[in-house]
Amino acid sequence: MAKAFASQGDMTEKKITFDEIGEGLYAFTAEGDPNSGVIIGDESVMIVEAQATPRLANKVIECVRTVTDKPISHVVLTHYHAVRVLGASAYGADQIIMGDAARAMVVERGQEDWDSEFQRFPRLFEGHESIPGLTYPTTTFSDDMTVYLGNRRVDLMHLGRAHTAGDIVIHVPDQNVMFTGDIVEYHSACYCGDGHFSDWGDTLDSIAAFDVDAIAPGRGDALVGKDMVNAAIENTRDFVESTYRPVAKVAARGGSLKEAWDACRAECDPKFADYAIYEHCLPFNVARAYDEARGIDTPRIWTAQRDLEMWDALQG
Repeated sequence: MAKAFASQGDMTEKKITFDEIGEGLYAFTAEGDPNSGVIIGDESVMIVEAQATPRLANKVIECVRTVTDKPISHVVLTHYHAVRVLGASAYGADQIIMGDAARAMVVERGQEDWDSEFQRFPRLFEGHESIPGLTYPTTTFSDDMTVYLGNRRVDLMHLGRAHTAGDIVIHVPDQNVMFTGDIVEYHSACYCGDGHFSDWGDTLDSIAAFDVDAIAPGRGDALVGKDMVNAAIENTRDFVESTYRPVAKVAARGGSLKEAWDACRAECDPKFADYAIYEHCLPFNVARAYDEARGIDTPRIWTAQRDLEMWDALQG
């Protein structure tokens, strides 16, 4: 390999923020690292996104304990990626909830994804020895379900394919706040390596239709206020479209993956080069966009070996 993945050299611990985005609702963010959400009910707490390891999950728990001593009863996982789910055991929750499609993806490609992400993101997997194994849900649903934390209603919904085929969002109606996972990002690159570019915009439209007052995105700062929410949604849309459009043009004329990479960089670098994890995401985004443009609807499974082969192909 000519050079390492950008993320392999990112070993600096990130500054954690813990922001209240509605009454009893919090966003745990860390400078472009994966975010988590916290929903405090009458008698217990729901966590959205578990983090990559129990070590990182304990950082979330430490923040939770600054605002409540209620037990953590539920962990909701918006999709199957290792950096989101492998810390789930730390919470001791009775219920771990995913969409049906996300659970199927754990079965189909969870171990390969774990191995791949472990290679790409060594800092996030410090303390990996404490991960007991793949995270499987106790409860799944197909389109939507409602969980009551006492009187607090929490709606879980699959609004469409985007970052993965199995993304769900979490909406808390009493505060009109949403936790979107990686469907929406803020000043952070979207990881599209398992994405569905042609569907992503429609899923963003479905989120926008809720006209929420705040969003905890997958990465980046908490989005408080409709102006910030709408700006982030449109910025995410621009990122996804700006990635896919030049790659699709190259694929349509039978161009190579390397040509697609060059075309994507020409369009995206001027707008997004300063975004968190941009350099890390770009090769995976181009590879997936190139596949989708050539009619491959189901993302090919990333493995540690495929990662290296793809990266080598782009170094010429």
